[in-house]
Parts: sequence; structure tokens; C-alpha cells
Amino acid sequence: MTDPIADMLTRIRNAVHSKHVRVDLPASKLKAEIARILQDEGYILGFKLVDEPGPKGTAPRPMIRLFLKYGPHGERVISGLERISRPGRRVYFGRGDVPAVLGGLGTSILTTSRGVMSGREAVRAGVGGEVLCNVW
Repeated sequence: MTDPIADMLTRIRNAVHSKHVRVDLPASKLKAEIARILQDEGYILGFKLVDEPGPKGTAPRPMIRLFLKYGPHGERVISGLERISRPGRRVYFGRGDVPAVLGGLGTSILTTSRGVMSGREAVRAGVGGEVLCNVW
């Protein structure tokens, strides 16, 4: 797999469209940070790291279990996920150029010199970085 972040976003997008309660993803530190931001911004209920048993005779595989969030009548909280910076085309913004997603209604997730943070946190901290994805 060449782009594990795009795979994560696609799994979340597919689970939300299918109205699943949770979705399991292969774990990494970057994916865990993205999940933390999604939780902090209110797009998911929560997440936890679990060990899923591997094939017989192999070590367990670390997974991230995301618990998806829906409105009181079953409406989606996450209506869109978009991968911005890809392995073939990296997208960077300076500290004054971090864009607002849907006029401030959405969230951009950036990786900066101070770690992974939302676009609002990056503007507040006065840092720029690589834009991983937009969520709305």
C-alpha cells in the first residue's frame, strides 16, 4: 500500500456511508494522531488501540478501532473526507496561509514541526505544515 492515510480515510468514508458503528484500521502513530484530532473536533465518539489476532501462529496485529458518531435521527456527522497531500503531490501551507474548510465549518488536519494538529490549532500556534486531509 503506497498511501496508508488515504486507505484510512476511505475505510472511514465507506463505514459512514454504510452506517457502521465502528471501523477497524491498521495502527500507526500518525493514524492514531489523526483519530485523536477527529475525536477532539467531535467527528467520532472515540477510538482505542486493540490487538487483533493474526493468522494462526503469528503475532497479533495492532489495530485502531474508531467508534463513529451519528446524529439523533441517524444523520452522518462526517459528510466528507478529502485527502489533500498525497505521495505524488505534497501540499504545504505557511503559517498565514492555512485555509478554512467550508468557511470554518470543516477541519483541516496538518502535520507540522510541532506534531499533528488541526488547522485552527496551527493558526493559533502560528505554524504551517503539510495538509494531510480535510474533514467536514
